[in-house]
Amino acid sequence: MDAAVSPLPDDIEALKALVLLSAQRADAAEQRATSAEAELANARARESATEALISHYKLQIAKLRREQYGPSAERTRRLLAQMEFELEDLEADAAEDDLAAETAAAKATTVTAFERKRPVRKPFPDHLPRERVVIPAPCSCPSCGGVRLSKLGEDVTETLEVIPRAWKVIQTVREKFSCRDCEKITQPPAPFHVVPRGWAGPSFLAMLLFEKYGQHQPLNRQAERFTREGVPLSVSTLADQVGAASFALMPIFRLIEAHVFAAERVHGDDTTVPVMAKGKTNTGRLWDYVRDDRSFGGADPPAVVFYYSRDRRGEHPQAHLASWSGILQADAYAGYFELYAPDRRPGLIVEAGCFAHARRKFFELADVEGAARKKSRGERAGPIYPIALEAVQKLDALFDIERGINGKTAAERLAVRQELSAPLMAELHDWLEAQLTKLSRNHDLTKAINYMLRRWDAFTHFLADGRVCLTNNAAERALRCVPLGRKAWLFCGSDRGGQRAAIMFSLIQSCRLNDVDPQAWLADVLARIAGHPANRLGDLLPWNWKPTALKLEP
Repeated sequence: MDAAVSPLPDDIEALKALVLLSAQRADAAEQRATSAEAELANARARESATEALISHYKLQIAKLRREQYGPSAERTRRLLAQMEFELEDLEADAAEDDLAAETAAAKATTVTAFERKRPVRKPFPDHLPRERVVIPAPCSCPSCGGVRLSKLGEDVTETLEVIPRAWKVIQTVREKFSCRDCEKITQPPAPFHVVPRGWAGPSFLAMLLFEKYGQHQPLNRQAERFTREGVPLSVSTLADQVGAASFALMPIFRLIEAHVFAAERVHGDDTTVPVMAKGKTNTGRLWDYVRDDRSFGGADPPAVVFYYSRDRRGEHPQAHLASWSGILQADAYAGYFELYAPDRRPGLIVEAGCFAHARRKFFELADVEGAARKKSRGERAGPIYPIALEAVQKLDALFDIERGINGKTAAERLAVRQELSAPLMAELHDWLEAQLTKLSRNHDLTKAINYMLRRWDAFTHFLADGRVCLTNNAAERALRCVPLGRKAWLFCGSDRGGQRAAIMFSLIQSCRLNDVDPQAWLADVLARIAGHPANRLGDLLPWNWKPTALKLEP
């Protein structure tokens, strides 16, 4: 026998003790390994929770800064969206690691599971129906077996649940009768359909339109979802209903259009929209014109009207505004210039400059954080100009004044502007003129300065009229639905598709401006418009609309 190998004991008791000792050592080693796993899981959970908390605080700070500085926080809208997505993933990671830590700690006897401080959830809305599920209580005391139990109270745990969408087919029956005296057959008249010979109900059509134009879900994706729910409908069938419903809603679009151009001041802007063509994709345009008098305390409801064009030629805005005159708040697009002619008929259109566009040109040359981000990614960052930074600060002083008078009457706004803003504008003009003499003709700052100086009358018009806004943000906000949709539906299928999109965007965005649920409004209007008196269609406009319960069954 090898001397290095210990001989086994001959005594049975000694053998048992040896086996027990080996088992204890194995258990200790297993516990140490389990504890190490639990500690590692706890560390990961703590790290995930910390990252989620930091991301949450960063998002809150960014939102507060945007609320405080408003239009001065350039590009923060995209940054906030990215931070929202990042926070979603971090919260999901933290929850997953928290559960893993609990599972690992349950196997260890010496490690306590990490407890993450979860985000505080708001109570569920009161309007949601409650289904009470009572867990049966014991009939006798588990301790002594007594049956004299007295209820002291109860603990209620609420869990949010969803009921899958329900489909149904409504059969409208019209019975026929014949007269035994005259043999004449009588039958009740057929009810109005949303569209002629239509098979789709108003609620279905409203969902179809809102999902396509309000939630940016193309018809092919909707058709796939309907098929999974047991209702196979082809894309061509759905498209037929979309076209018919859009035609039925045209009178409402015309009323919104008339309301917008009855205003003395409108905001105008445009954005690109890809359009399918033969073997390629063209770049069309969607134009919007917004009426929103809330900034100066106006009582008229806000609304927006959209138009589509195949290109961006100036003839399009000139056609849109051919019969309108007033104050146009827009950017410096050359296609608007003919509208500002002094001898224009039927009336003068006055240009009001957008300080947000002017400020953006300086901000891009003074964006220290943006330059730092580019350098960190190894990208080439442009120079930072102190003159641009000073220009941004001077413009921010004007925005601070505007935030204090937003919503007041035009007269009150004008008085404050004459007192506080006019001296700042005079100082800004002199300062810009002085800086221009120090710069070369092709300098980036020269272009930014000339953008304001060459349109100084348009930028100073707000000092003479309290109705004028400092920015054209109202039009830009209304246009947000188009860039969001481009990422989902990619392009319009045709020029007619672009025109139809313009009509539906007008209806949906006007609802949103008036805090009206677009889908509920569409469902109610589509149910009523066929039989509604033509001289009372104004009752169906979003700001006049009073919902009625849909009577789907006879």
